[in-house]
Amino acid sequence: MTAATPLSKEARRARRLARFKKQYGNNWQLYLMLLLPVIWLFIFCYLPMTGIQIAFKDFKIRQGIWGSPWVGFENFERFFTSYQFTRVLKNTLLISLYSLVASFPLPIVLALSLNVVRKAAYKKFVQMVTYIPHFISVIVIVGMILQMFNSRIGLYGTVYTALTGQQAPDILSKASAFPHLYVWSGVWQEVGWGSIIYLSALSAVDPALHEAAIVDGASRFKRVLVLDLPTVLPTATIMLIMNAGRIMTVGFEKVYLMQNDLNLTTSEIISTYVYKVSLGPTGGDFSLGAAIGLFNSVINLILILLVNAVTKRMGGTSLW
Repeated sequence: MTAATPLSKEARRARRLARFKKQYGNNWQLYLMLLLPVIWLFIFCYLPMTGIQIAFKDFKIRQGIWGSPWVGFENFERFFTSYQFTRVLKNTLLISLYSLVASFPLPIVLALSLNVVRKAAYKKFVQMVTYIPHFISVIVIVGMILQMFNSRIGLYGTVYTALTGQQAPDILSKASAFPHLYVWSGVWQEVGWGSIIYLSALSAVDPALHEAAIVDGASRFKRVLVLDLPTVLPTATIMLIMNAGRIMTVGFEKVYLMQNDLNLTTSEIISTYVYKVSLGPTGGDFSLGAAIGLFNSVINLILILLVNAVTKRMGGTSLW
């Protein structure tokens, strides 16, 4: 039996070209459909990244991005030495970690609870009630918060006065109450929507496994721990990694709308501070705003890489 004759360089190139034509030529319609979103992604997501350079410049509108003089890391030094640095960083981390701890496990618990419900009508009712708040606008949510917790005419103020005979303390002006109002209103709004992905993961559990567990005498709670919970853990790990990449990115709109002069000590976060120094009434410092935003993005990137590496080492589940 003779050994196969090795192909020449030109023959290998011709074979790769034929394979390429066969793979992409048979699916050219799909790649044509993909072209439009790729162009959109490039124009609106990647092309604007060239503006990051103003974080290292003394940006002047008349001179433009390319004509403004370079100042190196001066804008970053201004932020790090500012009295606001410690406060906005602490507030951002506190609110974000609080939101993560409060909101991450509850959709899993809701999905596991709904999965064991046998009455379809009751299950659909609970799903509808918990899903609906997700579709309410942030503006409306904040308006509801301001109305309900008004110390004079709101539900909170009316009930407090009826029970005690005194005017209720103004919760909206208390800095210590701001994180709780922000986090738990967000939990109420998103817990039902967040459970959808876990309910989808639970649909992959083979009903025969539950039947076998019932025959073996396993209780409903035991079946949840042994069969359902391990099924959602890989999905929960992926969601945890993705949430870790957004720890420094707290929702700007809701925080800004709930802010007032009395709760700024706990409500001033990085995103609202960036808005005020760059686009606010007393702002206009675009270079400083870009530097703070770039710092925020770098921290998020480091966190998602770190959490991804840890989860991959511990359980083997990761984004890449």
